[in-house]
Amino acid sequence: MSSRLLLLSALLLFCIALVSSDIETGDEAVSVVVRGNNRRLLQFLDCGGLCKVRCSQHSRPNVCTRACGTCCARCKCVPPGTSGNRELCGTCYTDMTTHGNKTKCP
Repeated sequence: MSSRLLLLSALLLFCIALVSSDIETGDEAVSVVVRGNNRRLLQFLDCGGLCKVRCSQHSRPNVCTRACGTCCARCKCVPPGTSGNRELCGTCYTDMTTHGNKTKCP
């Protein structure tokens, strides 16, 4: 009886290991880093690369890239495309203004 129980538990552990190894997390690799004293896990964004794409067709790309970098660092988001879509990043991105009360984030 004990040999059957041992064989059954070994088979159960083997099946659990087999099922857990077949789980896929997806195609995209997302880097996760720990920042700050609270040690929360935050998604790492390449703000420089994303802002370079965002500001590629802007009339003043250097000014746009600098403002976009600030917004990306604070809001952890850069909208897709070269213009518009600001509402996809939420109120942090849309409500940030300059000292002159103009919208800051491109």
